[in-house]
Amino acid sequence: MFSRLLRSLPSAFTALALLCPVAIAQDGDADAPKGPLKLESTREKASYGIGYNIGMNISREGLDLDPQIIAAGIAAALKGEKAALKPEEIQAAMEELAEQKNAAKLAENQKFLDGNKAQKGVKVTKSGLQYLVVKEGDGPVPTAKSKVKTHYRGKLLNGTVFDQSYEGEAPADTDEPVSFGVTQVIKGWTEALQLMKTGSHYRLFIPSDLAYGTRGAGGAIGPNEVLIFEIHLLETADE
Repeated sequence: MFSRLLRSLPSAFTALALLCPVAIAQDGDADAPKGPLKLESTREKASYGIGYNIGMNISREGLDLDPQIIAAGIAAALKGEKAALKPEEIQAAMEELAEQKNAAKLAENQKFLDGNKAQKGVKVTKSGLQYLVVKEGDGPVPTAKSKVKTHYRGKLLNGTVFDQSYEGEAPADTDEPVSFGVTQVIKGWTEALQLMKTGSHYRLFIPSDLAYGTRGAGGAIGPNEVLIFEIHLLETADE
């Protein structure tokens, strides 16, 4: 059960559990080094690197954890000491923290979407998809049976670009477009493509339930992420 839980929680939890499988200490009296670190030996450098990577994972996940207690838990595990918490207590705490994080993310999403739909030119469909017509084309509108060729750029609410088919501000002749069936992509794309005339450029604001939902997609796309896409619909053909 515990291993299944770890697979379902953010990567930072997994990193902590791998290094500290026995426990998290009850107090914050970790034996932290005082003064500037001297990273001279291979052991010191490797130790610092592992700790830094754990911290980066936690930071990326936005988890509210106590660094002193993390250090105490790791130290206890490495010393072979008995866990200060039972496995079921650790599991319950991780589940609760994940629920808190998801609730905060959903609240952040809703705040953004509520504000965004009031922006000039933004339209909202019955599903909750939001879109802005940057440029209206004059070609055919794809159907569910169509195959399309597009250029696109996807980013998170914090501005992180997680995928793109072009590097500059706009697609260039040297950039390679991407082709796929209209129903072979996330729900938000499938719906939006069937609103677009070929030659159009739309900006999509896709709620998490029309994207990757509670599971996320690995890498930069975590659970419950709102995704923002620039989509340039270049060609449409019936399959």
